Amino acid sequence: MKYSTLATALLFKLFLYHAAAASIRSIYLFKDVLKSNTASLTTSGFNSLIIFGVGILENGDIMYYSNTPGSVDTLLTSNGSYVGGAALSDKVRSFKTAAGTGINRVEISMNSQHVRELISNPGPGANTPLYRSFEALKEAWTLDAVNNDDESIYDAASTVAFAQMLGKIGYKYTIAPYTNIRHWTTVKTQANSGLQEPNLLLDRVYLQCYDGGAGNDPGSWQTTLGIKVVPLIWVTNDSKPSQGTTATQAQSKFSSWNTRSALAGGGYWNDYDIEKMGLSYSAYANVLKSVFP
Repeated sequence: MKYSTLATALLFKLFLYHAAAASIRSIYLFKDVLKSNTASLTTSGFNSLIIFGVGILENGDIMYYSNTPGSVDTLLTSNGSYVGGAALSDKVRSFKTAAGTGINRVEISMNSQHVRELISNPGPGANTPLYRSFEALKEAWTLDAVNNDDESIYDAASTVAFAQMLGKIGYKYTIAPYTNIRHWTTVKTQANSGLQEPNLLLDRVYLQCYDGGAGNDPGSWQTTLGIKVVPLIWVTNDSKPSQGTTATQAQSKFSSWNTRSALAGGGYWNDYDIEKMGLSYSAYANVLKSVFP
């Protein structure tokens, strides 16, 4: 009986390890989530959604900024309490609960605006508006991680302190770099100091391989950072057509990168352009499923 119990426990641990190590198939949600095609997002083959356009105000409140015609900016937290409304929280929660969903992780993506100032004063303590705002939003939206899309401030000390604050709340922390690899190496090293898989705080790197990061090589970033990365490419779009990638081109890029350097997965920027351009969620997701099963 004891041996049977031990074997069962070991098999369960092994199952959890492989589940945690499953390939990442991600897409950034630029479109207002209340207007996105939820069925396609949840059933096409993606497993990770990153909601773009969330920002911190100077008083520690959190705002969801509109990137969609007909939508308005929505205040999500006020003085540490969730005020974003039930419709929005129900929609975000549904990504992981809808029938047939393949989504197992939902993140929010933000820049570092006001992080340095708020970490300095009043600090990252549990009674501060910043801490309580992220605590309230995590509960309301059942979030798994906060994604840092800092492209200008690059203050490592406040970034790490902020990540550690989020870790205490129960979030994972991820980054979305396109340049300044020395900064991100410092952040990754300090945020994960003393931690081991699968308990890393900074556990994902979504590497921009389009526009300003078009020349990035995922394998090179992996070697320098010491952590596997998830290259991001831009779907066909009319904003910067030269940076657009068809599903066929995406297949070629991801396959080539993954053959040279085994990657953590792949992903796209963004759902808004897929819908605006009349593209197929399934076509892009099938690329990820074939390269990163």
